[in-house]
Amino acid sequence: MINFFRKKRKLLADENKSLKYARYAFGEIILVVIGILIALSINNWNDLRKSKKYEKEILFLIDQNLKSDSLSLSIELYKATEAVLLTDRLLEQVALKNYNDSLNIWMGKIICFEQFKSQSSAFEVLKSKGLEIISDNKLQLALISYYDQSLYKTYQSLNDVEESFKVDWIPVIKQDFLDFKWRAYCKPIDSKTFFEKQSTITFFKLYNDNRAGIVLNIQLALDKITETRGLIKKQLKK
Repeated sequence: MINFFRKKRKLLADENKSLKYARYAFGEIILVVIGILIALSINNWNDLRKSKKYEKEILFLIDQNLKSDSLSLSIELYKATEAVLLTDRLLEQVALKNYNDSLNIWMGKIICFEQFKSQSSAFEVLKSKGLEIISDNKLQLALISYYDQSLYKTYQSLNDVEESFKVDWIPVIKQDFLDFKWRAYCKPIDSKTFFEKQSTITFFKLYNDNRAGIVLNIQLALDKITETRGLIKKQLKK
């Protein structure tokens, strides 16, 4: 087509038909511009299609990570909630001076700590590529809120309980316990002496307060996961 215009332009120039030459030259320019615009449009369309495809792929992987986090957090929430309830029950029995063997079983589930590691590999990949890949701003904010806020608070509360176990309880276990099995039982050398020490009651109360923070923050994290997965589901359907 361009060769045709060139030949036509040369013919008109040779015939000294300036007006017609100008028209054909202008037409040739318009044709080239239209061709460039079409090429750019096709290129932009291809880029948009690739971006949408990648967005769906990375969101699917993030959703799988969130599903894994939800299962793991639910397990730790159950453990922490049970420990809080058992601590309250233990303190009630101690106040009544009922030092029965059930307390040893309860302490096995109380004097321990919860652990959790988020599956965040897909989100880290997304961050390296750029969060703007996610076209839904509400979903962007939900992802940031979970990974940068909810998880931070959850890890912080988990660390508080773990540190308290290491600093406060390990010395007590070594000094006052006859036997100890992780999450199974804790057997004091002398239950009456152990439970009548004010420091023992204080440790249980402080530990319970810290663990209540775990319960709260895990529940908030689970709520955020539910919200985020709902937004992902909507985005994947588009």
